[in-house]
Amino acid sequence: MVDLTKLSGRRVLVIGDLMLDEFVDGDVLRISPEAPVPVLEVRGRTYRAGGAANTATNVGSLGGRPSIAGVVGTDREGEILRRELLASDVDLSATVADTARPTTHKTRIIARGQQVVRIDHESREPLSESVREELTARCVQAMAHHDACIISDYNKGVISPALCAAVIQAAGNKPVVVDPKRRDFSAYRGATLVTPNLNELEAATGIAATRDEDVIAAGRSLLASLAGGAVLVTRGARGMTLIVPEREPLHLKATAREVFDVTGAGDTVVSTLGLALAAGISLETAVAVANEAAGIAVSKRGTAAVFAEELRKVLG
Repeated sequence: MVDLTKLSGRRVLVIGDLMLDEFVDGDVLRISPEAPVPVLEVRGRTYRAGGAANTATNVGSLGGRPSIAGVVGTDREGEILRRELLASDVDLSATVADTARPTTHKTRIIARGQQVVRIDHESREPLSESVREELTARCVQAMAHHDACIISDYNKGVISPALCAAVIQAAGNKPVVVDPKRRDFSAYRGATLVTPNLNELEAATGIAATRDEDVIAAGRSLLASLAGGAVLVTRGARGMTLIVPEREPLHLKATAREVFDVTGAGDTVVSTLGLALAAGISLETAVAVANEAAGIAVSKRGTAAVFAEELRKVLG
C-alpha cells in the first residue's frame, strides 16, 4: 500500500497537553473492613508518556524524529515524564517548565487486567502570559526545522486560538494535523486536517451523528471554518470517514480484530497522519495507514506505541 521507509527521519513537531500516565497493577483478594470497597494489593507500577507526549512517542516508534512542545511542572511527575520522553529520543527543547503548574498526571488502578478507577491530577487553567509567550516563541522557531506539525489539544489550558494561529502561519505549506477538543473549530483555521471523534463532532456542530449521512453533513458543516482543510471523523468500531472539500466522502472500516484498550488510540491516529503527510504521502493513503495503526493500538493494553514493523506486517 505504501513504502513505510518514507516515514523514516521525517521531523514532526507535536504541540499540546503533556501528561504522565501511571498504571498501578495488582490483585483484589478481599474487601476492606473500613468500607465496602475492594483492597488492591499492588504488584507493580509503570509510567508512560501520555496525551501529546504519547503522540510524540508514536512518531518516534514509527520511524520519525519527534519534538514535543508543551508545558510540564517542576515536580516529580514532570521529571518522570521528561525521563520517559528522553528514553524515546523525543526532543524536548521546545518544552517549557512552569513552576506554578503541576504536571498533568493520570493514575489508572488495574485489578487483574481490569481498570477499576482513574485518578487525575491536573490544572485546566490557561497558561500565564509569560509562559504562553515563551511557548509560542519556541513553537514558531521550531516549526522552521520540521516537516509537519501535530496540535494535540486535550483542553488542559495549553492550546489556545492564538497559539494555533501562530503555529499554522509559521508552518506555511507544511502539513498541520489537529486532534481537537474545543467546540469552535475556527481556532484551527488553516490546518491541513482536523480529526474529531463522534462526540467532538456532535459538540462542535450540534448534529447527532448516528448515521453515515449525519456524519457527512456534520463534517461538511465544519469545512468553512477550516478554510480549505479536511475533516477526518474517527468513529470507533465503525472506522473513519474522511471529508474533503469538493470530493466524495471516504469511509474506511475499522481494522481491529480484538479491542483490548482504546487508551491513546487517537494519539496513534494523528501521529501516523502527521508523519505520513510529512513524507509527502497523499491524504487518502495517509488516512488508510492511520486506520491500520489504530487497529494495532487498540489491541494493546494501556498507553502503547505502534511500531513501524507492526504496521508493515498488516499493510502487507
